[in-house]
Amino acid sequence: MPTNRPVRVRFAPSPTGDLHVGNIRTALFDWAYARHTGGTFIFRIEDTDTDRVTDEYIAAALDTLRWLGLNWDEGPEVGGEYGPYLQSQRLDIYAEYAAKFLAQGDAYYCYCSAEELEARREAQRAANVAPGYDGKCRSLSAEEVSAFVALGRKPVVRMRMPDGETTFTDLIRGEVTFDHNFVPDFVLARGDGSPLYTLAVAVDDVLMKVTHVLRGEDLLSSTPRQIRVYQAMGLTPEEYPAFAHLPFVMGQDNAKLSKRNGEVSIAWYRDAGYLPEAICNYLALLGWSPGDDREDVSREEIAELFTVERVHSSPARFDMKKLEAINGDKIRALELDDLLARVTPFLHRDGVIEGTAAELAVVKLTLPLIQERIATLAEVSAMVKFLFVKEFAIEADSLPKVSDEQSQSVLQVALSTLESVADWKHADIEAALRTALIDGLALKPRIAFGAIRIAVTGSHISPPLFESMELLGRERSMARIAGAVK
Repeated sequence: MPTNRPVRVRFAPSPTGDLHVGNIRTALFDWAYARHTGGTFIFRIEDTDTDRVTDEYIAAALDTLRWLGLNWDEGPEVGGEYGPYLQSQRLDIYAEYAAKFLAQGDAYYCYCSAEELEARREAQRAANVAPGYDGKCRSLSAEEVSAFVALGRKPVVRMRMPDGETTFTDLIRGEVTFDHNFVPDFVLARGDGSPLYTLAVAVDDVLMKVTHVLRGEDLLSSTPRQIRVYQAMGLTPEEYPAFAHLPFVMGQDNAKLSKRNGEVSIAWYRDAGYLPEAICNYLALLGWSPGDDREDVSREEIAELFTVERVHSSPARFDMKKLEAINGDKIRALELDDLLARVTPFLHRDGVIEGTAAELAVVKLTLPLIQERIATLAEVSAMVKFLFVKEFAIEADSLPKVSDEQSQSVLQVALSTLESVADWKHADIEAALRTALIDGLALKPRIAFGAIRIAVTGSHISPPLFESMELLGRERSMARIAGAVK
């Protein structure tokens, strides 16, 4: 475990698609630990799988971290003393270490074909033996090697695991031991020379002087393999990075996260109108606590308060409703101009506005009416589109609610009542309609105003009715009510 060394942590995704909840929770904890300790946050891209990791996904990963405010100190677009930070640009380094391990006798060439390996694993399973490499190529003779070469086989480089066990102290789980009977010799490099994860990640962590590895619990079993690489590189245990394996994030059904129970990409949450500060706030609470019952924490507070000691070892549960509630709270805390700037791209995207100064002025007047009512930014379009549509129409599922006999009566009384409203302000509109419908017809407000809301806005979802009518104006409000009357 590192002692008296400046903290250096890394987030090292292999972006074969958009980053997901689990990825970002790891990145957030890495970033927070670096900021809390005054250390360095490294962003490294593991892109040796060139068939699946594309430039588009790499660019999206960078954009996602920028959007979340998780700025990195070393990595793509920033540089740093220990670059390059894309593994595809470090292949010569991995090849050099693979050759070194071969020369030292820590690794050996393995000529077993995929079919042979699978057949032997099947035999192991049949014999009720844990499947794994059986060491067949550990001590090949020169004649056996020549025979494999003559067959044109391209060998992989395989690390030799010694007898015994590996023990290390996980900062979250305490002391962890792996029996090497269950950690067979593992592949470092493929037959074409390209490195596998266990070689590249361990070499990079050493060369980039990483002191702490915070990552998901699913990678716990790979730790003894990485430690074996450290040993082959000549490190002592005091020079290894410290490991902290973060708890799994489960869905509400206690199953591993999936698209069914919340595990969708962060890009999806962004498009759905979730704020970056809300996502960071909520993900920080998945497996970590600021030390009290508080659930509203900013990025700055997360960095100030984060310690590995407060990370729980038990699985965390992802709750979409909780995230939505936090997002709504964050929206309500925004200043009006900030909220306007954030909703404008959604209104553009949904074709509600073109972005003229006059349109933005109307949106700005509307936002205070709905800020308390929305949980995501994407909900704004449905709430305000009635103010901007050129061809107004009532939504199909709302039509029955204005066509029945009682609703028609309400609309006719409302129409005649509103003709006498001199000052088209929401207070006067409300007073006139309450007098005519609540007092005059003895209707409940839901019955009295529901049909008017649909007639005026086209939907049962809208800002407060009377303020909406004031914003819409007398002429359009009256015309829409008249149009809803049979």
